Amino acid sequence: MIPDASEPLLSASALVKSYGSTRALDGVDLAVHPGEAVAIMGASGSGKTTLLHVLAGILAPDQGTVSLRTRSGLVRVDGLGERERSRLRREELGFVFQQGLLVPELTAVENVALPLLLTGHARDAAEAHAARWLAALGLAGMEGRRIGQLSGGQAQRVAIARAQVTGARLVFADEPTGALDSTTSDEVMHALLDSTLSQGHALVVVTHDPQVAARCTRTIRMSDGRIVPASHVPTAAAVAGEAR
Repeated sequence: MIPDASEPLLSASALVKSYGSTRALDGVDLAVHPGEAVAIMGASGSGKTTLLHVLAGILAPDQGTVSLRTRSGLVRVDGLGERERSRLRREELGFVFQQGLLVPELTAVENVALPLLLTGHARDAAEAHAARWLAALGLAGMEGRRIGQLSGGQAQRVAIARAQVTGARLVFADEPTGALDSTTSDEVMHALLDSTLSQGHALVVVTHDPQVAARCTRTIRMSDGRIVPASHVPTAAAVAGEAR
């Protein structure tokens, strides 16, 4: 079922997160709706990765609220304990990281099936569903390969399949193309966007790459732990210079 786009999948209000005397998030508000791909940009240390981790329940905020519209209803993520947040990430969210964080000892299909196995699915059914996702992402015939036998772009598509296999309506990606060349980066972003948005799901991606951000439906920029108002967004030339 495609989610109702009129209500946000994720909403955050007045988020604050500090590390010692450094305030990584300083009163951030954000809403993410079904069918959106939101790029988060900013210089190193601007708070963008901390924001992603708080939105995804990897970190708990010091102040503020994060609400996620799950299959069973609205959940206050900031009110959950660590074990409950872990379950929520496993069952409701998908993740793609720069290096994939795949298990090298497992095959491609085993890596993709892993989230289903962790939620109690039978191995045969989990691996059959994982194989369908691999095929949809152009990796048919590579199910039995280990990660070291795949190219960087192929490994990232395995990571995308793993993020999608549970039916997660919200996928988080942290520099998903940061280790890839420009051609492979374009292919991986196409796969990530198409596999997410075609289902009416949402994507939140942290990136330094203005070309990656340009492919998303919306870009927010961060500076000193705050979202920069649109009127203060730097020029395209400045953004390209920052990315270099």
